[in-house]
Amino acid sequence: MNQPHAAARSAHASAGTPGWVQDVTAARDGGAVFFDFLTAVDLEADGFQVVCRLWDPEQRTEQLLTTHCPREDPRVPSVVGVFAGAAWHERAVADLFGIVFEGHDTQPLLLPPGFEGHPLRKDFPLAAREAKQWPGAKDPGESDADLLVPKRRRAKPLGARDWPS
Repeated sequence: MNQPHAAARSAHASAGTPGWVQDVTAARDGGAVFFDFLTAVDLEADGFQVVCRLWDPEQRTEQLLTTHCPREDPRVPSVVGVFAGAAWHERAVADLFGIVFEGHDTQPLLLPPGFEGHPLRKDFPLAAREAKQWPGAKDPGESDADLLVPKRRRAKPLGARDWPS
């Protein structure tokens, strides 16, 4: 007979940049030995939040660890010495957010050579929205009945700058 799985529990920790590697190491030593992922969140004026999810297979619990870094000079110590699998994740975050992981050579991973900018930052303009306006008679989500109603002022799509007149 199959035993039902115990519900997963989670624990959250937040560290300043200096204690980041020590917190990840302590979580690993405490049983969270499975490295799941490492990513970042753009908090705009508040900088970036780096997020690491670890899993404890014995206790069936997750550890969600976070740290912050400023927007002007985003730097976080690398956790590759703790989890070798973090190398790919750190390279992706460096590529897409522009965060420097100290102690790890984060060569470009996903973007082509010569690419300028970091596409997952909220201030990065979306190229498709920059090139041209929506070409359809209807905006996505509008019906044919909407065409009979006088047009409202067109809203600017997310991630687009003002269109030239």
